[in-house]
Amino acid sequence: MLVRLMYVSRAADPLSTDALGAILRRSRQDNQASGITGLLCLSGGSFLQVLEGGRSQVSALYNRIAADARHRDVVLLSYEEISERRFAGWAMGMIELARLNPALLLKYSEAAVLDPYALSGRVAMALFEELIATASVSCSP
Repeated sequence: MLVRLMYVSRAADPLSTDALGAILRRSRQDNQASGITGLLCLSGGSFLQVLEGGRSQVSALYNRIAADARHRDVVLLSYEEISERRFAGWAMGMIELARLNPALLLKYSEAAVLDPYALSGRVAMALFEELIATASVSCSP
């Protein structure tokens, strides 16, 4: 059974570009081996992430993230059974929200700076869909 999970968290400490790159490389390796796909949005010190894959694999990964000392304030936005993946093309794609047109962010938030904690799961999914449609997904940090 396939599931989709979305969550938001804050980095416990500031991440350098090199540290973020190392995390993404390891995540892509591990996710590919586990059959997990998804996207990671970086917004200041916050992460908005969607994960797709088998129920047990996605649940195990989310539990590891929630227990990881590098994350704080982990909040589950949505969890649902799905019939097909929407993010199958990425073992872990990345989006830096600071590089996006502020008008796009205004479409989904109260201000041109997105607060991932203020999003519902439905709104976060709409944002992810638009980011895919506008080719805003990167495979590099």
